[in-house]
Amino acid sequence: MFETSMAYAMGQLPGGAAGGAGGPGGGLMSFLPLVLMFVIFYFLLIRPQQKKQKEMREMLSSLKRGDRIITGGGIYGRIDSITDDKVNVEIAPGVIITCSRSYVAGLAEVDKAAFEKSGKKAEKNGKAAKNDEK
Repeated sequence: MFETSMAYAMGQLPGGAAGGAGGPGGGLMSFLPLVLMFVIFYFLLIRPQQKKQKEMREMLSSLKRGDRIITGGGIYGRIDSITDDKVNVEIAPGVIITCSRSYVAGLAEVDKAAFEKSGKKAEKNGKAAKNDEK
């Protein structure tokens, strides 16, 4: 009894036929779930990520002076000048920062009036501070 239960546990039938594999097609059937999982991962994860990276490369290569952008840190601004690896971004009138071109997160739709208004507020605050010093 112990020997027959051991034979069943090891996948061998008492008649000498091997159980589980069932022949040459059995090995292929055991890899089918693995292949199916890879196909699902490819279409749900890998392919969309590759498309996103391609769009990002195209966007970075098409940047030009005057484009409104947002950086990876969340700073909105307008491109003042651009080189192969650096971007000078005007974040307020007269305030220019330099960041890496790869740090640009994307093009931004910023309300032009709000951008100019923030500059006027900064100028008023600067004048008020100068008047306080006097």
